Amino acid sequence: MHAQLEKLLEIQDLKTQRRELRDTPSEREMQEEVFGMEVDEVLTQLDRKIEEMVASLEPGVRNRYERVAGKRTRVVAPVIGGVCYGCFVTVPTALSSDAARNDELSFCDSCGRFLYHVD
Repeated sequence: MHAQLEKLLEIQDLKTQRRELRDTPSEREMQEEVFGMEVDEVLTQLDRKIEEMVASLEPGVRNRYERVAGKRTRVVAPVIGGVCYGCFVTVPTALSSDAARNDELSFCDSCGRFLYHVD
C-alpha cells in the first residue's frame, strides 16, 4: 500500500476516535471513570498527533487532503465492487481493475476522496 495512503488512513482513524470521545457522552464517561483518563488532555494529544501527521504528508497530497477535509468528514473511502463508498458512484474500470491499485494514489472523480481498493 502506498505510504501516503497509509498515513491518510491513520489520520482518518485518529479523527474518528477524537470525534467519538468528543461527541459521545457515554464514551467520555467510560474513559474517565473506568480508565481514569482526562478526556480533554487526550483530545489535545490527538489534535497534536493529527496535525503532526498532516504536516508530514507530501505537499500535493496535503493540499488535496485539506481541500477534501474542508468539505467532508471522511477523506479516504474504500472502493468495493468498482464503487466509491464515499459517494456511491462507479469509478472508471481502468482504475478499479489495476492489479497494483493500492500502490498508487487514486481519487474519486465525483467526490474527490482518496480511494483504497478492497477485493
